[in-house]
Formats: sequence, structure tokens, C-alpha cells
Amino acid sequence: MKRKQSISQIRWDLALRYRLIETIAWWEGRLTTGHLMQSFGISRQQASKDINTYLNEHAPKNLTYDRHLKGYKPTKGFQPLFIDGSASAYLHLLDQNRVRAPHIEGLALAYAHTEVLQVPDRSIRPEVLRPILQACREGLRLESEYVSLANPEVEIRVMAPHTLVFTGMRWHVRAYCEKNREYRDFVLSRFRGEPDLMDTSEHTREQDEAWNTPVTVLIEPDARLSPAQKAIIEVDFGMVDGQLPVETRGALVQYVLQRFGIDPNTVQANAAAQQLQVGNLQALKGWLYS
Repeated sequence: MKRKQSISQIRWDLALRYRLIETIAWWEGRLTTGHLMQSFGISRQQASKDINTYLNEHAPKNLTYDRHLKGYKPTKGFQPLFIDGSASAYLHLLDQNRVRAPHIEGLALAYAHTEVLQVPDRSIRPEVLRPILQACREGLRLESEYVSLANPEVEIRVMAPHTLVFTGMRWHVRAYCEKNREYRDFVLSRFRGEPDLMDTSEHTREQDEAWNTPVTVLIEPDARLSPAQKAIIEVDFGMVDGQLPVETRGALVQYVLQRFGIDPNTVQANAAAQQLQVGNLQALKGWLYS
């Protein structure tokens, strides 16, 4: 019997195909070789081989061929190995294919029935991003021109970046700032010129206390809502016992609240407009901006 290959050892391109197999089978209920052919530009023979390899080497009990559907459908015991089973993976896949649709004939996905709000990309130049990425990888200091709302005039900043973060609206880099002598967030679109790489920094990700501190944010319905209204919000967000625990980092607490539309300093007069609140706000005070 052939030994199963560890998921961590699977080639990147194959893992992408297996993710598509599971996503389409689980959310559409019917997978064909056409899905793989159209998404990856491969032959029918290769697509069939990928599906058989997925079944024989990884998940033999996940799919069964249905002659009436003329495709594979998920079994009752379907257990995804390459996706987390959430709807977001499928919905994003729909949008990606919707964008590609004008350039590809015969897409099988239901992209025509979806629309995702497209937030304009902020101006991030490759001349800025390349050295920042290198500094993150190699633990280097860099010197760059930077502007902020507090200091709109260009000033020179020396920093030691360690991680890029996307908040849902913009990209920033987490870095040690030598001017302020602390770890801060720098918005990528606010860099000016081209950063210059310097020597190795002693201020690494391991020294960033806020980054390395796990924090749980408890999201719950606004206390002013009626029980029936609260029940709706609980289902909307998949809450259990009236709360949704969101695991994050101390450095990212502020952004978590922003994603849920919560301003910790302001409460809207209309509870139906507010909808959500933080159940452990006092415990988070140390991680919030003043």
C-alpha cells in the first residue's frame, strides 16, 4: 500500500489544486475536471489525475462520483484537509473568477451572482516594498523618508521592520522606531523616496512585547438591544453563549475593533446602528490608542 504523503510536503501548486477541489465540492456540491482545467489551464487528463491523486493519497472518503451529476460530490463524512470549511474561501474564489471572467471562456463557477466591494488599493510602490520585505526577512535596519498625520512634513525615520500587516483597509509594517524607541506601525503608502538598507538590528520580533502577547477580544451584541435583536446578531456572527471570542495580538487589538466597526471611545445613540460592543473593554485598555 502506498504511503500517504504528508500535507506539509505537498508541492505548492498541487496544494492549490487540492484546495480548489475541496472548496468546489463542499460549497457547490459538484466537482468536475472542468473546474481544474479552467482555473489552472491544465489538460483534462492532468485534472483527472489530480482528483484521483487527491482521493488515493489524501482523502479517499471525501468524494464519490455521481453518474447523474456527471461529477464528484462530497460524502456525508467529508472532512476537509486543505481548507478550513468556512464560506469565505469559496466566496473569495467566486470573486476572483468574476474578475477573471472577461478573459476566460466557460467558467463553471457562479461568479455572475456575486459582488465584492472593491476598496481602492493605496499607493504602495515596489521601490518601497522590496527593501522593507528584505529588512523583515534578514532582520535589518532601514532608513527612509516618512510622513504621518501628526508630522505631515517629510522626516527621516530609522526603523527595524519585522512583519507586514493587512488590516482589511490598508497595509502597514510593524517595526521598531529608533526615534520613539518603541515598536510602532508604519503605513506603507506613507513612505517617501526609497528606503536604504542598513546593518542588522538587535530589535527583532522577539522583543516586540505587544506583538508577542496573545489577547482575546470578546465581541457581543449591544446590551441595549432586545433579546430577539440580540439573537439575530448572535447568529450573524456565530456567537456562542452571546459572545464571539477573537484571538489576536496586543498590537492588533485596535484593528480588530475597527474591522467590527467598534469605536471604544464612542457609543452611537441608536443601538440597532451600534449592534456590537466589547465584553472585556477594560481588559483591553492597555492595547488601545488614546
